[in-house]
Amino acid sequence: MAQNETAHLVSMAGDITANLAVHADAEERIADHLQRFWAPRMRVLLLEYAHLHPDELPALLRAALGKLQA
Repeated sequence: MAQNETAHLVSMAGDITANLAVHADAEERIADHLQRFWAPRMRVLLLEYAHLHPDELPALLRAALGKLQA
């Protein structure tokens, strides 16, 4: 179940990234969205996935996740 949940979170994060990528401050907007609207557990799963599979996420999303960890 966790694997399917993680895949869904990665897909949602990719959609958020695609929708916000047009903004000059996209990294900040993505990080803010994840911080404000995602439950802590969801963020943890996404951050764990990013740590294990960084090349499978868009660079912009990886940068936004870096801001979440800061």
